[in-house]
Amino acid sequence: MTTLTDRPHTALLIIDVQNGVVAGSPNRDEVITNINALLDRARSEDVPVIWVQHSDDGLTRDSEAWQYVPELKRRDDEPLIHKNYGDSFEATDLEEQLAERKVGRLVVTGAQTDACIRSTLHGGFVRGYDVTLVTDAHTTEDLSAYGAPAPEQVIAHTNLYWQWQSAPGRTAGTAETAKVSFAG
Repeated sequence: MTTLTDRPHTALLIIDVQNGVVAGSPNRDEVITNINALLDRARSEDVPVIWVQHSDDGLTRDSEAWQYVPELKRRDDEPLIHKNYGDSFEATDLEEQLAERKVGRLVVTGAQTDACIRSTLHGGFVRGYDVTLVTDAHTTEDLSAYGAPAPEQVIAHTNLYWQWQSAPGRTAGTAETAKVSFAG
């Protein structure tokens, strides 16, 4: 159970599934399909959905690359968090949005696996949240030209190590889209 008191709810986080972020991702379409499946389930179960959108010097706000992919549709009542750092909590109102909804558990999806996803997983966990990574609903670009492993290896490694995270009073773990439970 989360170490955050009076936070019985779960939220679905959709991080940075923007045109310029996922354009070169090897499993882009599968990830978007899985996020849409989770979106449908979350909405039907009245689970809060929180969208996160990154901008920086290489991802200019309001540009086509900055826009969310057209296959994912945010509702007006679903918060949109604008961020400039990898960790979705850093210098944003994400914590306030989650507190308002009494959320103590996060289900994490999106991009980039090796940057914003990892940062947010750890950021939520150290802030006291229970954090589940959806194994088939996150992706990353190919940075192997710079010495990084292939995207499939980055994704597999993140799934592997996140399933074993532990800390006093908090849980971490992974689940495939079909096995995600929004129950606390």
